[in-house]
Amino acid sequence: MLTVTDGPLIWLLAGEASGDVLGARLMAALRRRRPDLRFAGIGGLRMQEGGFESLFPMQELAVMGLVEILPRIRSLSRRLDDAVRHIEALRPDLVVTIDSPGFALRLLRRISSFGIPRVHYVAPQVWAWREHRVKKFPGLWERLLVLLPFEETFFRRHGLDARFVGHPVLQSGADTGDAARFRLRHGLAEDARVLILMPGSRRSEAPRLLPVFGKMLSLLRRQLPDVVPVIPVSPVVAETVLKATAGWAVQPVIVTETGDKHDAFAAARAALTKSGTSTLELALAGVPMAVTYRVNPLTAAIARRLIRVPYVAMVNLLAGRMLVPELLQEQCRPDLLAATVVRLMTAPVAAAAQKEGFRELLAGLRAAGAMDPADAAADEILAMLG
Repeated sequence: MLTVTDGPLIWLLAGEASGDVLGARLMAALRRRRPDLRFAGIGGLRMQEGGFESLFPMQELAVMGLVEILPRIRSLSRRLDDAVRHIEALRPDLVVTIDSPGFALRLLRRISSFGIPRVHYVAPQVWAWREHRVKKFPGLWERLLVLLPFEETFFRRHGLDARFVGHPVLQSGADTGDAARFRLRHGLAEDARVLILMPGSRRSEAPRLLPVFGKMLSLLRRQLPDVVPVIPVSPVVAETVLKATAGWAVQPVIVTETGDKHDAFAAARAALTKSGTSTLELALAGVPMAVTYRVNPLTAAIARRLIRVPYVAMVNLLAGRMLVPELLQEQCRPDLLAATVVRLMTAPVAAAAQKEGFRELLAGLRAAGAMDPADAAADEILAMLG
């Protein structure tokens, strides 16, 4: 919220749920150091809880997929114009864009002539696909804050000032849940087999995985009749999930509160999740998992030609091996998912091997000095303010 003060103004952009969480933590860390700071820009519910007023609803930017974005190009272009005009009118002391490279990088380029220092937080994953795009980055920002240790070396090799600040999953609290509290709150038996299902935080993602999950549960309950599916979702997607699961043979527990989600992790025997930060949250909580995903077939065909890394799941990339199963596109089938869940829930050795791998890879996600990621990012941003 803008107030009458002489404090510096930071313009923030968060375009999706994960960026909203990062933005909220970053604002809190910055305010601890500089209570006089003001904020403006685009963000979601978590940032708004900290007094932030979004220029327009963040959900208008949350779209994923090469084909899926086509119908939204015109509206996204209008919103890009709105953001540029907002920055030009306010003339902030610093612009910080968080993830959402499709929108954020265009915005950074559009404001390059304004003379305002720019920081981009969360590196575009060009190391995974289309590495040649890194040649277009010089001049887009004055500093890049990266979440993964190998990214600092990668971008510096291309002449870009990158700083590793640690991965925010370490501050998520995913490892602080209470299993007993979750069972009591939702009336579950002590021995109920809790299965976490994470279809994605965007409205465009969940509808692709939920029908597969519903059919998978119909098969799964024949072998594991006490399975209890739990779907953690953001409040903005909850209604979509409720409608999509209304006809399931096994009704899921839908949780929208962060604390309840972490309690569910603590109670879980296994998880099926899309790729992304959710894999690191589950790893921090020690939940054995498999990664699954399904996108438009044309999007998948294009991606397969461009991807240059051996794995899709972040936990596998960090581990350098197939630590967790990846069931993608054609393999995202109810029968294969059901069989995978049965193995995860009934084979203690396989579950233990995953948990040991999780501990090893998480140890490398904290920046030097054992500083929390949001604090490390705040220090870098304040250094830019001078």
